[in-house]
Amino acid sequence: MGSESQISDRWQAVNRHVALASEASGRNPEDICILAVSKTFPLSAVEEAWRAGARHFGENYVQEAVEKIQACTLPDAQWHFIGPLQSNKTRQVAEHFAWVHTVERLKIARRLHEQRPAELPPLQVCLQVNISADPNKAGLAPEDVPALATEIARLDRLTLRGLMTIPAADQSAQQLEGDFVRMSELLADLQTRHPQADTLSMGMSDDLELAIAHGSTCVRVGRGIFGERARKTD
Repeated sequence: MGSESQISDRWQAVNRHVALASEASGRNPEDICILAVSKTFPLSAVEEAWRAGARHFGENYVQEAVEKIQACTLPDAQWHFIGPLQSNKTRQVAEHFAWVHTVERLKIARRLHEQRPAELPPLQVCLQVNISADPNKAGLAPEDVPALATEIARLDRLTLRGLMTIPAADQSAQQLEGDFVRMSELLADLQTRHPQADTLSMGMSDDLELAIAHGSTCVRVGRGIFGERARKTD
């Protein structure tokens, strides 16, 4: 982890990167959410990024994230769960997060709905799509998105906001672009039945230009903001 000045400098650099990518594709950079992936980093690093301008923070590990969220006093920090979600962790996620990007099963969606506290706004959810059909990646097959979206739309403690994907690693640029194009088309199709689904969560530090060119509204950046991280398991 870097010093506060380093985190601030990195945050500004990522913003410039996103602005240039948006300009190159004729988009408004204000339409792109930079999700600062704060997993494994202490709350002090989140606070430094917040002071630099970050407002959206992504976490993969439930227990670590909940401890941070409970200790956090930042008034407008938005916490996004972006890791694999097991049934025994849904209550903690439903009670503490604003967003979940990794819904891929109706069972998980129903548990999140049932466990979302009534005094909180509906949980914002994205469906995770395995757009590359990668056996090592989680997510729905593209053809299964409409059916799950229909079921989630019936759950009033959830709001379906869109789609998320993590394409297969080590693809050619052409293959990666093909995945991003298909995700953009999938979101457009979803919006015909669920017009509130305005989010396409795809792209990270190494491919955010291509992701933005093909409609991403949320890019996930960790190392580029916080520096190198230690490995961790939940």
